[in-house]
Amino acid sequence: MQGEQLIILGRVNLHPQRGTYQLIVWQALPAGEGLRALRYRQLSKRLEVEGLFDLDRKRPLPTYPQTIAVVTSPQAAAWGDIQRTLKRRHPGIQVLFSPALVQGDQAPAAIVQAIERVRRDGRAEVLILSRGGGAVEDMACFNDERVVRAIAECPIPVVAGIGHQRDESLADLAADICAHTPTAAAAQAVPLLEDLIAEHRGRTHALSQGVLSTLGSAADRLYRLRGRLQRLNLDRQIQQETQALSWLRQRLVQNTNHRLQTAHQHCHLLRQQLITLDPEAVLRRGYALARQTDGTVVRAIAELTLGQELTLRLAQGQAKVTVSQILEPEIKVNE
Repeated sequence: MQGEQLIILGRVNLHPQRGTYQLIVWQALPAGEGLRALRYRQLSKRLEVEGLFDLDRKRPLPTYPQTIAVVTSPQAAAWGDIQRTLKRRHPGIQVLFSPALVQGDQAPAAIVQAIERVRRDGRAEVLILSRGGGAVEDMACFNDERVVRAIAECPIPVVAGIGHQRDESLADLAADICAHTPTAAAAQAVPLLEDLIAEHRGRTHALSQGVLSTLGSAADRLYRLRGRLQRLNLDRQIQQETQALSWLRQRLVQNTNHRLQTAHQHCHLLRQQLITLDPEAVLRRGYALARQTDGTVVRAIAELTLGQELTLRLAQGQAKVTVSQILEPEIKVNE
């Protein structure tokens, strides 16, 4: 391409008889702007693969920041533009200035140090990295890998306001917000105080209307309830409720007494049945309980043998006896 600079590797052959030179090229490398563009593309591709430019890494700016940090050169016009814009948009905001070189070979290290100062300070909620316009060579520091990584690793949202619109720098791609001028960066970083006041007034008005509406609804409901109360004869209603409660109390007492009386009668009947079935009561009527030596109760003469020892239990005490005679049971003849 015409005007393109190249670095040629090869050799030159001289032909004295014809007075000509022959250039044999082994390799052609870009130089000047071409070399710079090649390095830019290679670094951009590598950092993109690492995810430093991913959209999901972009952080939103705080809605109402109180402290703004600015990294730029104190001699740069950008610093004055940012100060004027911040003062115009939000006069009471606190601005922390972290100076740095923004041009030359030492600029990348200076920018990284300035960002680190803001990071250690810990007060800033937004960081503006800025400089004014200039030649392509002057913007080289914003394509430096150190600067790009410092922006990507910064815990504070970064607004890049680098004064050039022809090409995006790698710093623009890594920043959370990219503005093309320092003034635009300052405008992105802080809201307009007049807009905040208008929003506050709007919310105040909406809140007042809501309170008035709620009070009006409550007043209407209170008026309706008061009318209902006036239409009701409360004394008569209370008397009716008192009579109903008295009748219910009387029924409760009667039912309770009836249940208690029934329960007492049932308990008395059970007590009589228990007395009737009590073995001790049977013994007191003159009966005895005969047991064999192993404790088995004797119920029939078939279980007895002559000379067998038995234990008789009486109503009062026990006695040892020996079977001396077994009598056959009497057979009753029905007449």
